[in-house]
Amino acid sequence: MTTRLDSDQTALAERLDQPMAFALDEPDRQLLDDLVARLTADPDARVDEDDWADTARTTSNRLPVRLRRIIRQFRRDPGTEGVLLIRGLPVGGDDLPPTPKDSGSVERRATPSAASLMLVSAQFGEMGAFRQEKSGALVQNIVPIAGNESFQGNEGSESLKMHIEDGFHTHRPDYVGLLCLRNDHDNIAGLRTASIRRALPLLPEKTRMILREPRFVTHAPASFGAGLPPASALPLLEGDPGDPDIQVDFACTEPLGAEAEAAMAELSRALDEVACTFVLQPGDLAVLDNRLTLHGRTSFRPRYDGADRWLQRSFMYLDARRTRPVREADGNVLS
Repeated sequence: MTTRLDSDQTALAERLDQPMAFALDEPDRQLLDDLVARLTADPDARVDEDDWADTARTTSNRLPVRLRRIIRQFRRDPGTEGVLLIRGLPVGGDDLPPTPKDSGSVERRATPSAASLMLVSAQFGEMGAFRQEKSGALVQNIVPIAGNESFQGNEGSESLKMHIEDGFHTHRPDYVGLLCLRNDHDNIAGLRTASIRRALPLLPEKTRMILREPRFVTHAPASFGAGLPPASALPLLEGDPGDPDIQVDFACTEPLGAEAEAAMAELSRALDEVACTFVLQPGDLAVLDNRLTLHGRTSFRPRYDGADRWLQRSFMYLDARRTRPVREADGNVLS
């Protein structure tokens, strides 16, 4: 199923078996524009600085009430899709600079898009980032890089396999935010998502049992570089057997043995069967529950002309205390 976010999209999907959605109306946009303008007034402001991040966290409590209400609802129950679509965030408009072309690109400056992303993300939890990936930046650019077309990561442009973000890591984020600044030239690049809540009924009980056993090793993606400790064998499904969390990366997870390999293949087929594709437009933010919902990307053809697809990404944690042992000086960067 492919979904384009139309201008008449309803503010809230009433049925929880469909993605929740929210579209800013004109008063909402005016309020958000004002908040973003205040956070970006200083041209030297940096989103990774503690003082700026603290101000953004406090300012987020002034977001439109309707937006805060649906975020709170999504945190309590993300529905069967585990996706919240927010439409109409300010990202720079005609003043948007060219799409970055450098590997490892991040956004340290307090731009309109970075401020919008930080404001909304703060309502989901505490922001975080890994020092080994994108140098620990809180706002990370997702752009195609020349020569990395087939790379299974955020710099590629060919089809990206479905995965939980940082599925190998004990402290993987609870939510992932993906804000669209511009889509590809042909407007065909799609964010693919698939929820274990929808896929689980398609799996026989024997397969579920194997997926709940520690028969799978998920390695760190290439974007993390070297120097990480060896990965341990873990289950792909954990928690309530009837409503489990999932941790798998189909580019980096290795099944141990024939039974595990067959079970993982069944899981992949079930997720593909229930997958959705969202063609994001500028100002669209997709927030994914990283405990339930995998994501990937359809292929597209970049031109490397400064007008290619450009997303910005954030990671959010419900419980900052859980990650305290790996956050230096109680900051936002995980080591």
